[in-house]
Amino acid sequence: MAKSARNDLKIYDDVAAKWWSDEIRWVRTLKNLVPGRLAFFDRHIDWQGKRVLDLGCAGGFMAEPLARRGAIVTGLDPATAAIDAARSHAAQEDLEITYEVGAGEDMPYADASFDAVVCVDVLEHVRDRARVLSETARILRQGGLFLFDTINRNWIARFGAITMAEDVIGILPKGTHDPEMFIRPDELRAELERAGLEPGPFTGLGPRGITRRGDPTFGPLPVQTVQYMGLASREAR
Repeated sequence: MAKSARNDLKIYDDVAAKWWSDEIRWVRTLKNLVPGRLAFFDRHIDWQGKRVLDLGCAGGFMAEPLARRGAIVTGLDPATAAIDAARSHAAQEDLEITYEVGAGEDMPYADASFDAVVCVDVLEHVRDRARVLSETARILRQGGLFLFDTINRNWIARFGAITMAEDVIGILPKGTHDPEMFIRPDELRAELERAGLEPGPFTGLGPRGITRRGDPTFGPLPVQTVQYMGLASREAR
């Protein structure tokens, strides 16, 4: 979506056929991030009956547990093959999730359509973040929540997310991220406010353990140096 050659989003369509197979390490890493995110998000929202948009849903790793929590889930992503994989797997799991192809800069939804928007592993990739946040505020009802995670912009985050994760350990494909698109927490707070979203608590997100296959597991952390997550609420119109 962005112009940088490093911000390679073709990877999601390239592996869509094996998204749920657990055969690809970096895809397993994305899956392993979900419990850590939900450990934080679940503290701030009762998902039951809420209309939730999973913005940048890819193959559905976040959408499915949200549906199992009782949310009415829509997933939106520009990666057509990934959306096909998400639809197929939801059908296999007998989950009612609406998946659509589209981008966060121009969402095909009416004002105040959702109680919550979940946006993970997305903000550091989009071509127009201000537009995505503005669109998010538009489609949220008053008091609705925006729940997200992203990557801090500093040398430690660059070393961890690119040098180590992409180049050394290989838990992400090379070229996944452009460090210039990483976002400092203070910058994001200001951008949220400009979009009409009131920032709430932020917390770190990072490795907390390792699986038998040697893959990292994740959870909330007290520091936001590399990856962080948070929420914001839609201000009164």
